[in-house]
Amino acid sequence: MLKHTLGPLAFLLLTAGPAPAAAPDSPNFRNHVLPVLTRAGCNSGACHGALAGKGGLKLSLRGYDPEADWFALTRQALGRRTDPTNPADSLILKKATRRLPHGGGTRLTEGDPNYAVLLNWIAAGASGPRPDDPVLERLEVAPPNARATPQGGKFRLTVRATYSDGKTEDVTRWAKFSSSEELVATVDEDGAVTVTGHGEAAIIVVFGSKVATVPVASPFPNTVDADAFARSPRHNFIDDLILKKLEVLRLPPSEPCSDAEFLRRAYLDTCGIVPPVAEAIAFPADPDPKKREKLVDRLLERPEFVDYWAYKWSELFLVSGRKLQPPAMWAYYRFLRRAVADNKPWDRLAREIVTASGSTLEYGGGNFFVLHKDTATLAETTALTFLGMSIGCAKCHNHPLEKWTQDQYWSFANLFARVGLKNGDRPGEVLVYSRPDGDALHPRRGTPMPPAPLDGQPLPLDSSLDRRDYLADWLTHPDNPYFARAFVNRVWRNFMGRGLVEPEDDLRASNPPSHPELLDALAADFVKHGFDPKRLMRLILTSAAYQRSSKPRGANAADDRYYSRYLVRRLPAEVILDAYSDITAVPTPFDRVLSAAGDASTPTTAYPLGTRAMQLPDSLLVSRFLDAFGRADRVATCSCERTADSSVAQALHLNNGFTLNDKLRDKNSVVGRWLADPNMTDERIVEQVFLLALSRPPTAEERKAFRAVLAEAAATGPQARREAVEDLLWAVLTGREFLFNH
Repeated sequence: MLKHTLGPLAFLLLTAGPAPAAAPDSPNFRNHVLPVLTRAGCNSGACHGALAGKGGLKLSLRGYDPEADWFALTRQALGRRTDPTNPADSLILKKATRRLPHGGGTRLTEGDPNYAVLLNWIAAGASGPRPDDPVLERLEVAPPNARATPQGGKFRLTVRATYSDGKTEDVTRWAKFSSSEELVATVDEDGAVTVTGHGEAAIIVVFGSKVATVPVASPFPNTVDADAFARSPRHNFIDDLILKKLEVLRLPPSEPCSDAEFLRRAYLDTCGIVPPVAEAIAFPADPDPKKREKLVDRLLERPEFVDYWAYKWSELFLVSGRKLQPPAMWAYYRFLRRAVADNKPWDRLAREIVTASGSTLEYGGGNFFVLHKDTATLAETTALTFLGMSIGCAKCHNHPLEKWTQDQYWSFANLFARVGLKNGDRPGEVLVYSRPDGDALHPRRGTPMPPAPLDGQPLPLDSSLDRRDYLADWLTHPDNPYFARAFVNRVWRNFMGRGLVEPEDDLRASNPPSHPELLDALAADFVKHGFDPKRLMRLILTSAAYQRSSKPRGANAADDRYYSRYLVRRLPAEVILDAYSDITAVPTPFDRVLSAAGDASTPTTAYPLGTRAMQLPDSLLVSRFLDAFGRADRVATCSCERTADSSVAQALHLNNGFTLNDKLRDKNSVVGRWLADPNMTDERIVEQVFLLALSRPPTAEERKAFRAVLAEAAATGPQARREAVEDLLWAVLTGREFLFNH
């Protein structure tokens, strides 16, 4: 199959074995010597690239500091590491070939091209990096993509580098290779790819500061009728692109979900609440063919929609009393809540935060700068929040997994160097302003870098332009390749259970999306329509992909990322707690807050009774339930703060904890009301339990089993009947069908 995909000539070239790259006659330190050291692992973190080096030799990690590396190799250790008069006696060659004892083992073999590069460089005088060295501009990998199967699925990659002087060079021998999914495809150090399973993998190629990826598709061994894809519903371009991928991988799409499933799913994903009983009854019976689209429109206008997304963005922007005094925390929360209520375009919201000035009590977005006062922290948090990428590793050295260099990091950080803060007259008030001077110094150079966005044009150091305005212009520009993609990916993950890039805040070239075309199309559509959050949500909610059943369809049971079916996932902690309050009709008291140091207060009136978990502006309150079910602490901007894994602590809390059990036993609970109503027969109670919790009537088997339990308890006495109703409701509310969205 690979032969047909690549073409006969390419297939023969790629499977004929390695074609060694010849060693250049006049090696360049920056473009040849450093890649050899990187490929051999000499400047890795486990070897001489460690913070303190190894064995007396310290190199910069992956060659990010060529000048220092050249000095260490040619001027330190009495110049014994390189000997131009007798190159073969150079210490770096004798150690690497184990002619002398070497703790790192054998790294080179005499006569191979890598050895020849170092030998020729030393023989030519071991010259250092020069300002006019050609700069690596791009990588080209052949084949650019491949389709293969585990049966005979082997091929070899070839990597060519293009430099600023127009020259190209085969750098396959010096590139570093890895696979995003080794259960699908593996790659060795020479670029030989072996397909090992089914699905899709990306082969990541790193050379210098450039990263390239090669997608490898390995179709599942399924026999799927082509009509299965043609018949599958298509509501918008999302469906076209997802079905295109499913057809390549031979994964049949599941059938559309039922109306009851869609109703509950959409309510939970959009507003964080279970549907009202009246709608659970009326919606499936509604004959209107457009009822799902109309439901989506209604959900986007509900007040709970504002609660849900204000909470979500408060988590992203770290609204918390840990570092903000109460007036500032409330101002920050209300700023974000108004943005959701007004459906403020995301580019406008970002601009207002990045350029915020004045009192943080009047302009709540300014608290972003109060939370992140350090220049480097501001740069890293801004990149993570608005671009979905972590650049922190580039603070001390070139990023080991990405293309960002240390110079780029400090250029970006210098955009924030002139943010000024001073205390206001009111409690919690801070005044944010732009200073006329100030720079962030590059720690290695000791001088400031020209302020510049990532991959953007730099500002002169003496420019009078406000650097934050310049950043906001770049950040929100329609051509920014990162801004819209980051937001789209976060919203997509909320509705589809998995980001197109996963984790949702790890967008980098070496972590490619599962559906590149779809992410690009969604981002382009988001930009085209004015960065409108609700429009993006409506597009996803009304797609056939979102409306697929979660039930596997034979061969797609193993699919956890291609959206052949809806991905089942546990409900967020706050959604579960609010649902327990709504269903039992017993609100949760939030009357104990934590100090910034984490100490619990005595019960207070922190929030009025009836406040929902999704309406809390702050995570700094006591709730063992929310802690057990994985709420975020809002300490760091990272999706890893929130967990959705099941645990023993959760099971113990549901079985023996007070939260749900006390609600069921409460004299004012829905159980008490049912039992006080003479019209609530066992039949109606069973019906109400399922409609309230699961938005569907009970099946015949469920109805029969639970009626028998209630009838048996009623014969014993009123208390036994109450306990039986409590047990019935508890069993449903702690079951998998309730705790998971499906």
